[in-house]
Amino acid sequence: MPALREDHPLNTRTGASRLVRAYRGDRPEVTPVWFMRQAGRSLPEYRELRAAESAAGRGMLDTCLDPALASEITLQPVRRHGVDAAIFFSDIMVPLKLAGVDVTIEPGVGPVMAEAVRSPEDVERLVALDPAALEETLEPVREGVRRTVAGLAEIGDGSTPLIGFAGAPFTLAAYLVAGRPSKDHLEARSLMRAHPEAWDRLTRWAADVTSRFLRAQVEEGASAAQLFDSWAGSLPLDQYQEHVAPASRAALDGVRELTDASGARVPLVHFGVGAGELYSAMDLDVDAIGVDWRVSLDVALERIDSDVTVQGNLDPAVLGAPWEIVEAAIDHVMLAGSVARAHVFNLGHGVPPTTDPAVLTRIVEAVHAR
Repeated sequence: MPALREDHPLNTRTGASRLVRAYRGDRPEVTPVWFMRQAGRSLPEYRELRAAESAAGRGMLDTCLDPALASEITLQPVRRHGVDAAIFFSDIMVPLKLAGVDVTIEPGVGPVMAEAVRSPEDVERLVALDPAALEETLEPVREGVRRTVAGLAEIGDGSTPLIGFAGAPFTLAAYLVAGRPSKDHLEARSLMRAHPEAWDRLTRWAADVTSRFLRAQVEEGASAAQLFDSWAGSLPLDQYQEHVAPASRAALDGVRELTDASGARVPLVHFGVGAGELYSAMDLDVDAIGVDWRVSLDVALERIDSDVTVQGNLDPAVLGAPWEIVEAAIDHVMLAGSVARAHVFNLGHGVPPTTDPAVLTRIVEAVHAR
């Protein structure tokens, strides 16, 4: 199996961090905590930066592909909150854009494709874009990761790991087929049922793109990788197992083969939104399963039925409640997570943009104190 370079953070600084230990099943004395979407809209320093970018006519994807800005945004919550991990600031559309898909992120709408992929013929036109060509366009991402890793080395004791991030093939395919955000993903589910071979071609292509994107982040210094499936919860279990899980597994395979100097592989995390009925199929040989707020961690672990670390799952809606309610919710999550081999505290989804950053800092302190 390919080994990471000698000076990779997993070999020099982050291998003994709380987060990596927890992902690998060694429960640390202090529960590690980070938040999905911790880098972004809730932070005034981020909003100030994005306002300047917007005034200059630069969109979200431009910001993601600016190495200096992506790195700065990734580091902001680590400096402010004292979280146990950074997650690389990016967007699930970035690898599609770099692969040659004409996509923009419209404010107030979300990702919008110039052309939707609705038919087998559309799929063939898309997959003609060679994922291998992505290697020539990934340098802004690689440089952003390098800058971030260097910045993390200067915060605290320098052991804070970076998590690589990518959207799962189903979520990418759902956007490609609908051409824009969808409430029920009917178009994607229809293509899946009507043209399963074309669907398989589409998701395998998306898996290749995602795998290259994730692997680049790990090769440049990320110490773990998370596959994020925003729309998996729209599927029944049998359809997920047949038409989605194989592509998600393939997306992770490119990282799965990478090892540190001890021979241990890079930790892999799989997270799906609304995936309560899918947990029995979501352990795609990963180290941790992220759980959203709808299912208690102990119940989710019973459904997963394997020895994995759990991540989650404070309800983001609690963040606006009085502190005594937040504190009670923290205790509930930590108690439920105590039945797992290890637990990484997180939200059950992303940080809402209206969140008071001071609340997040207080949650980190509370989790660390328990």
